Amino acid sequence: MPEAESMFTSYKPSKGYDEYFSASAEPRSALQPLLSSLGQLGIEEINRSHAAAGMLLKRLGATFRLNDSGEQGVERILPFDPLPRLIRSGEWQTLERGLIQRLEAIDHFLGDVYGEQKIVADGVVPLEDIETSHGWRPQMRGFHPPLNRWCHISGLDLIRDGQGTWRVLEDNLRCPSGVAYFLENRRVMKRMFPSLFAGRTVHPIDDYPSHLLQALRELAPWTDTPTVVLLTPGVFNSAYFEHSYLAQQMGIQLVEGRDLVCEANRVWMRSTSGHAPVDVIYRRIDDDFLDPAVFRSDSMLGVRGLMEAYAAGRVAIANAPGTGVADDKLIYAYVPEMIRYYLGEEPIIENVPTYICSRPDDQAYVLAHLKDLVVKSVGEAGGYGMLIGPHASQQEILEFAEKIKADPRNFIAQPTLELSTVPSLSEGELYPCHVDLRPYVLRGKGAWVSPGGLTRVALRRGSLVVNSSQGGGCKDTWIVDESSC
Repeated sequence: MPEAESMFTSYKPSKGYDEYFSASAEPRSALQPLLSSLGQLGIEEINRSHAAAGMLLKRLGATFRLNDSGEQGVERILPFDPLPRLIRSGEWQTLERGLIQRLEAIDHFLGDVYGEQKIVADGVVPLEDIETSHGWRPQMRGFHPPLNRWCHISGLDLIRDGQGTWRVLEDNLRCPSGVAYFLENRRVMKRMFPSLFAGRTVHPIDDYPSHLLQALRELAPWTDTPTVVLLTPGVFNSAYFEHSYLAQQMGIQLVEGRDLVCEANRVWMRSTSGHAPVDVIYRRIDDDFLDPAVFRSDSMLGVRGLMEAYAAGRVAIANAPGTGVADDKLIYAYVPEMIRYYLGEEPIIENVPTYICSRPDDQAYVLAHLKDLVVKSVGEAGGYGMLIGPHASQQEILEFAEKIKADPRNFIAQPTLELSTVPSLSEGELYPCHVDLRPYVLRGKGAWVSPGGLTRVALRRGSLVVNSSQGGGCKDTWIVDESSC
């Protein structure tokens, strides 16, 4: 592989787990064919095509809202890295089983805590931890969603630790985003780097919209021809590109709250020819704004009477309101026990070890080891509300210690993991950047996992934060047959 050797001469793998190279800088055997293909392109051609890919994404409108310091609300093109991430199909099959197992247990948990609360009575999860969650919605007590499914569209964040072991980092169960970028990454790769696909079988992802539409339609068993709409907050939402993209790909109406009306326990869509019935709402707005009669009375984004129609079983909402309680980073710590409790199985994919700061012993340990830990606020997302101990100043550590003491329920802590790295373009050169992975799981009558998912990349050198709102980007994820890596 002389071309690859030349291209990666100055590349120094991370001290943790690099997915292209071993610790001794030897190419991993499964990656050698790809490295050869990359080497034939050369770094100059990859940089040229990368610039062209950015222009293509701009034409496609693949944007996100930047929340970085001093530039809140600025729309930016999706940061895209052209070196793909490869996962072998055998390894992927295990991850698929683990994701489905986890969501099955979480679904049982949601039905239980909004119902009989057996898991509380049996002492597995304290009621206080549930009812103090930002995602807890007591209005959902006694609700029974269609098919008894609560989580229909989920994006679980996975990481590989320093030994290459997969772990679940977070559960995203309300309105998980990023799937449009996951699909567009593949489209751009095929167009700009077609030679990299030659001679290898990469599992296709183009049928995600059809699987999504099927899962949504299955939530309305009362009709053979369900009408599905996507409910968006509007054009100023940070993920509006994705909302319009998915609606277009599925061939369904993109609506705002003002386009819908509830009458006689049904939801109707206003149109020039009158009112048309709506059976399934793929909502991309938070619980609080869904129905001003039940949640926030000042909401201008939702539909008055929606929850009454939902309770009557005349409309399905994906995901079900109230799922956010299982998004809580504290409740995350209990998911392995949920799997054992509800399914009688051991977790296929383990959590990251987690300290619960509301437990006195855990809090004492965390306060004594803040410089070595990552501390997360349980209600924050997007990489905010965090302390990364090894990178924090003494003043920041002292301030976080006071925050933990003042509100221990609001914090969990985890070891500072050395996330796996993948070679990425940084300042025109190849650099080992940390990555995570967000696969998408669709659950109607059955379950389907996207082959791969959104690989997010910490493009800032040395950073562990992969969120696009804080300088992260993404790259294409390939699930490849063992014989064609």
